[in-house]
Amino acid sequence: MTRSIDYGHLMHRHMRHLIHEVLDDVAAHGLPGKHHFFITFDTQHPDVEIADWLSDRYPGEMTIVLQHWFADLETSEEGFSITLNFGDNPEPLYIPWDAIRTFVDPSVEFGLRFELQGAAAQPTEPESPPPGKDKEGEDRPDAGNRAAAQVVSLDKFRK
Repeated sequence: MTRSIDYGHLMHRHMRHLIHEVLDDVAAHGLPGKHHFFITFDTQHPDVEIADWLSDRYPGEMTIVLQHWFADLETSEEGFSITLNFGDNPEPLYIPWDAIRTFVDPSVEFGLRFELQGAAAQPTEPESPPPGKDKEGEDRPDAGNRAAAQVVSLDKFRK
């Protein structure tokens, strides 16, 4: 049997370590300048911890935004935890590093994508209405003034 170097696995491991370092810095010092992040992750990963209503709404993948309002950001060797605001409802999330599919900082046009193999590469997330709107685009009466966490498609940031 011949041995080979798995460059793809090595690259993904180091890219996830880079995300870990960035989030460590943000946890310690906050977001600098205009930096903000779009992080897409696999909601079906066995170690992801999110509210049932979120996993029901996003059965394949979900994108979170770290920008205006987030709390309790903590990192570990296995992943990170954070509390985000969804329609004025704080929700804790735990996301393992290997559940992350994309990490984008549009303020500096930086992004990482973790390629999936086979059927797992098929998108499963439905389009979502903007925060504060219902499915028909009408204002939701429960939408408060505080900026809500947003789930967005990264397609508009791709060139």
